[in-house]
Amino acid sequence: MELRHLQALVGVAEHGSFSAAADALGTVQSNVSAHIARLERELGAPLVDRSGGRLTEEGEVVVARARRMLAEMSALVADVAAMRREVVGTVRAGMIGTTGRWLVPRLFALLRVRHPKVRITVADGTSATLEPRLANGQLDLAVVSLPVSIDDLTAVPLFEEDLMLVVPVDHPFTQLPRPLALARLSELDLLLPLPGTALRDEIDRALRRADVTLRPALELDGIRMIASLAFDGFGPAILPATAVPQHMRERFELVPLQTFPRRRVGVALRRRGVPSAPTRAVIELLHEVTNDSHDRPMGLHPPAASG
Repeated sequence: MELRHLQALVGVAEHGSFSAAADALGTVQSNVSAHIARLERELGAPLVDRSGGRLTEEGEVVVARARRMLAEMSALVADVAAMRREVVGTVRAGMIGTTGRWLVPRLFALLRVRHPKVRITVADGTSATLEPRLANGQLDLAVVSLPVSIDDLTAVPLFEEDLMLVVPVDHPFTQLPRPLALARLSELDLLLPLPGTALRDEIDRALRRADVTLRPALELDGIRMIASLAFDGFGPAILPATAVPQHMRERFELVPLQTFPRRRVGVALRRRGVPSAPTRAVIELLHEVTNDSHDRPMGLHPPAASG
């Protein structure tokens, strides 16, 4: 079994066909086909359904492990380069949308100065979509809401963020005493995260303690989608402070909530394996950016000390 055989199979998994995988790998279709056939003979199982170009069940298992193996090989090369005092390589990061909007520009600017030979790609998504991609080796790190839900992942807190009621500036609730008593939320039809997501769990726990029952107008997976609907007039929402960009703050009010928890955001990694030198460099810069009190967005706070 050779790395090129695994690379060919991962290429088909990621690009959907033998020809597309060949283009991505800079080779010809016959080579991709030969590599996969060799792998199938060694493993004694079909890995690709030739009729549709889809992976078989065995192929899915092999690809999941192959991605992690290829990531470790890439990390090995990057670590050796870093020992020569040159951090070089690519980091595949995932980031929840509302955080990525303000964090990516700051991170990219700092990365160009500190580590100009490190290339970063950023996948936008929700915690629920990013965590599986990190676990199966498609990403090197992910900035997600805490806690993580997959046992194969671990996370380090990055920052905490105020959760606030977002309403139009002419809404009657903007005239109520602040912070807003949680009991008043039961009067609203709210846009809310899906049950079972990290943010919804935080909201539900806080309201159970206050003996408050919410009236969901709509439940959605993705804070940015909730924010977009709130801005389009579909109803008030409970959102992280940075979900409301500066240009929308003339039209929408962020109302603080009484005894309400903050959203916790962290950097998630796979438990197995050691992050590459470029990945470690990016994580260090993420902490530097979020700890910068002079450039930190309103509503963000350092993570609470554990223990």
